[in-house]
Amino acid sequence: MTTDHDHALSGAYAVDALDADERARFETHLSQCADCRAEVDSLREAAALLGIADEVGPPPALRDDVLAGIERIRPLPPLTREPATVTPLFRRLPTLLAAAAAVVLLLGVGLAVLRPWSDGTEPPPQLSAAEQILRAGDATHVEKAFPDGSQATIVLSRSQGKALIRTKDMAPAPDGKVYELWLQTPAGKMIPAGLMPDESDTTYVLDGDAAEATGVGITVEPDGGSEQPTTQPIAVFPLES
Repeated sequence: MTTDHDHALSGAYAVDALDADERARFETHLSQCADCRAEVDSLREAAALLGIADEVGPPPALRDDVLAGIERIRPLPPLTREPATVTPLFRRLPTLLAAAAAVVLLLGVGLAVLRPWSDGTEPPPQLSAAEQILRAGDATHVEKAFPDGSQATIVLSRSQGKALIRTKDMAPAPDGKVYELWLQTPAGKMIPAGLMPDESDTTYVLDGDAAEATGVGITVEPDGGSEQPTTQPIAVFPLES
């Protein structure tokens, strides 16, 4: 015979908080009760969604609400003797209350994971290294036009200690050669700063610390680059101090 207690076990069943006898009894009830089947399915679906989401903790307010709700539940008075009609359900009431709280937390965390910006705010944009340089308040630009009509621009942010180069219609390097970039130190030494991509229009962030660089140079080097310049620079971009 189905009782109200059978209907109340769906949450505990979903989080595997029933003992073997209760589980067998509830599964018999489950085969005859469409409402309980739907409820169990919905709880399991929520758990499955959590399994593919990033791990996050429940919002602090949710945990406080659950614990406060448990404290407001009036406990049953102790029994002087156990009537023959009392079922194991009452003896396991603390376990079932904990299971119910777990279900509430499960659903609450699911909402927090699936809708992390439900308070109406948007996540802060993640800027690339190049965008950070271009948007820096102290960004300076040094441009150069080549005889063939190509252009190159150095953008420097000393506060970030980084520089980048942007090219337009840049002719490719000769076969077996690459364009190598250099940062010039205050002492006049040229420090390798990376190899330019073999593309006519590109944006490339230079390697190394540009916070004190006095200039940027471009040389033509053998494939793979060089430890120090082996040719005269085809361009030198002086940087303001």
